[in-house]
Amino acid sequence: MSFSISGKTAIVTGAANGIGLAIARQFADRGANVMCADMDEKKLNEEWGDQLDEGNVRYFAGDLRQRLTIANLVSATIDAFEQVDILVNGSRQVMPTDALDVDDNSVQVLLEQNLMTALQLTQQVARRMIKQSEDQTEGQVGSIINLSSIAARHTRPELMGYSIAAAALEQMTRSMALALAPHRIRVNAVAFGSVMSASLKTSMIEHSEFREDIRTHTPLGRIAPPSELVEAVQFLAAESSGFMTGEVMTVDGGRSLLDVVAAPVH
Repeated sequence: MSFSISGKTAIVTGAANGIGLAIARQFADRGANVMCADMDEKKLNEEWGDQLDEGNVRYFAGDLRQRLTIANLVSATIDAFEQVDILVNGSRQVMPTDALDVDDNSVQVLLEQNLMTALQLTQQVARRMIKQSEDQTEGQVGSIINLSSIAARHTRPELMGYSIAAAALEQMTRSMALALAPHRIRVNAVAFGSVMSASLKTSMIEHSEFREDIRTHTPLGRIAPPSELVEAVQFLAAESSGFMTGEVMTVDGGRSLLDVVAAPVH
């Protein structure tokens, strides 16, 4: 099987910052057509504006919590590249939860942002993948990858909403994998920790002690750059993982093997 994604078309959400940006860049560098989606139009233009004439990169700005925005994103991708083969649900939000505050709405907010946007985009992209494969009798029709977190299994009270949303996303991954397997569409997830995401970088600026704390609680003793997570995502996108579906791959330097989890986990 090939690790190549050259010539494939991918939608990558959260592509203006951090891990989503790193995934989109690698996919484009490896020859894929990439639609970069994010709410932050200014940052999208800063990162991608000078590459739009190169042929294999486009960007789309919009609030993916809106069904119409999701439909427009899929349409824009088809208009630009005529098909969609890969979806990376990389758009995530991290916020604290006050578990005893009855007015705290963080669980609802994070379920909407981290679960429902991924679910609704997966549904619309899968419908398109099925339609474009009507004359295709064998081989992979599509690959969908959700970005999760080891917070799904390692809970901290102040990250309750984030943990609940991550756990729900992983269950959605397994459920959609079964639903889409007859159509030869694979659905997997990558749960990460100790990786330099945009939210982790912000947390370490605000709390400098987090860096050493995370290193201490990561068996491999370091924080990984986004590029090391990107390789796992590309593996799941390519036909090299053609017999994998419904799996949650952990990329965390061994951190989830320990009983004690440092803060933050995202």
